[in-house]
Amino acid sequence: MQKILDFDLEQTLECGQCFRWERQPDGSYTGVASGHILNISEENIPQIAQDEFWGNYFDLKRDYAKIRADLSAADRTLARAAQFAPGMRILNQEPWEALCSFILSQNNNIPRIRGIVKRLCEQFGEPIGDGFFAFPTPERIAALEPEALCEIRCGFRAKYVVDAARKVASGVIDLERLKTAELSDAREQLMQIHGVGPKVADCTLLYGLHRLEAFPMDVWMKRAMQTLFPGRSPEAFGCYAGIAQQYIFHYSRCNPELFAQERQHAG
Repeated sequence: MQKILDFDLEQTLECGQCFRWERQPDGSYTGVASGHILNISEENIPQIAQDEFWGNYFDLKRDYAKIRADLSAADRTLARAAQFAPGMRILNQEPWEALCSFILSQNNNIPRIRGIVKRLCEQFGEPIGDGFFAFPTPERIAALEPEALCEIRCGFRAKYVVDAARKVASGVIDLERLKTAELSDAREQLMQIHGVGPKVADCTLLYGLHRLEAFPMDVWMKRAMQTLFPGRSPEAFGCYAGIAQQYIFHYSRCNPELFAQERQHAG
């Protein structure tokens, strides 16, 4: 079977875009997506790529080498960032799961987010076998009061999750329609949800709705843009700005010396 190029499991599954994959002692990853359970390793990627659902989930039909080359041609710094993690891909996650997960991600670290999401699924999701649970539907969460989420220890985020579920379940927020709406309109729609600001909205657009032009900006990304791309806006990266964002974010977090000069000036 043909080897899949430009796909690295660690770069893709541990970059902060998803929270239901666990690395196993043998280096493989086990996770759940849209009610499907999978163990994936470097060895079985070619077989996984033949499966319609998982091939789409891992975005394996997209030519990331060409995207990376096009982005790199436009900027030398972006070229270094892209080359640092050439195996990173943007997953096609279930939109509601992405929205809910990134609401839970606010002011949180990745291990804790994973724990909250796991408890949410175990408490309110349907069992799907082998000790795994599906992500709870918006209808299931919409029927709850925020206090019911105390056991998953998500704190102040509980009321935001319930509000999001009620708006999605009632059709006030139509996630499918947001896949094709103008990006600014889609962002505004998501920000109708209590507790959803521009960053969570753009994370939902990029990671849940596969809007590859979306460019989430947290404090770290704002700092990276100011330091590495002064005067540039996300729109400057074009229709694959979201992929550029992943390269920049990962490169910046893994190379703190890039900001040493900035700290010296501040001192």
